Amino acid sequence: MSGTKLTRRTLMAGMTAGLAAAPFARPASAQGAWPNRPVRVMVPYPPAGGADTTARIVYAKVSQILGQQFVIENRGGAGGTIGEAVVAKADPDGYNILHDGTAHSINGALYSNLSFDYNKDFDAVALVSLVPNILVVTPSLPVKTMADVIAYAKASPGGIEMASSGNGTLQHLSLEVFRFVTGVKVNHVPYRGGGPALNDVISGQVKFFFANGSSVVGLIEGGKVKAIAHTGKGRLKSLPDIPPISDTLPGVEAYEWNGVFVPHGTPPAAVRTLNSAINAALGSPEVKERFEQLNIDSRQNTPEEFRAFVKEQMERWSKVVKDANIKLG
Repeated sequence: MSGTKLTRRTLMAGMTAGLAAAPFARPASAQGAWPNRPVRVMVPYPPAGGADTTARIVYAKVSQILGQQFVIENRGGAGGTIGEAVVAKADPDGYNILHDGTAHSINGALYSNLSFDYNKDFDAVALVSLVPNILVVTPSLPVKTMADVIAYAKASPGGIEMASSGNGTLQHLSLEVFRFVTGVKVNHVPYRGGGPALNDVISGQVKFFFANGSSVVGLIEGGKVKAIAHTGKGRLKSLPDIPPISDTLPGVEAYEWNGVFVPHGTPPAAVRTLNSAINAALGSPEVKERFEQLNIDSRQNTPEEFRAFVKEQMERWSKVVKDANIKLG
């Protein structure tokens, strides 16, 4: 499906036609056209992470398309719930946007006392990106394939230690899925983010890690870590030699995704305009090229399709959280 390329010229042309039909009317339509002032984009994670990276790439283009600034605000903490709460309680006027990630589909199962409801307080706008995890290991480890990793783990009396970027993150849930499917013993070693985890994999303190597929490309190419397989489908454009895990373990998939939400009750016209502009940005050559470099997949989508995607992700990961008995609050 192709997105409608919505430009500021298109919006202005429509407003001009309306004013010509009613030349003495107050310019309410011009005042009400969205956006007519800067828009705040809340990224509920620290700068330089996956969500922040995709946000800065996409909204630079959306700003050009709509002729208004989309100002990114990073407010990390508590797995994204601090920034999410701000947008959940913000005015539903179209000028408060949440650029969220996979945690949006996980946190509801992890936290029992949130001040907001993911299903009731947000309206879905668009899916922006999909990034697989890549299972990376310490370079000196004598494994090359998923079959090797499984055999190595089963031959280790105490099992293997596997890092994650924190309790309840997709990297954590990916290792839980790996443990469930293979039956191997996995000792979880949580870190405060993917960077520290990767550093310890490089040094060999922890030898296994499901890393974000965008953040680890340079380390793989530089030989700092060894890539075994990824959690997506097919082959990665920037790392075509890495097979999907599903070749060995059918049905195993896991994506870091980023998507756009607004407070519930935001005007439908603003949601449609934003969705069209995001689709146009995703289809632009500059965004497509940058995404390919980072192993980021994207597709044209409607708010309804994104809503269904989030629902499926919530159902999938809440089951993993329950089966692994993970609780954070």
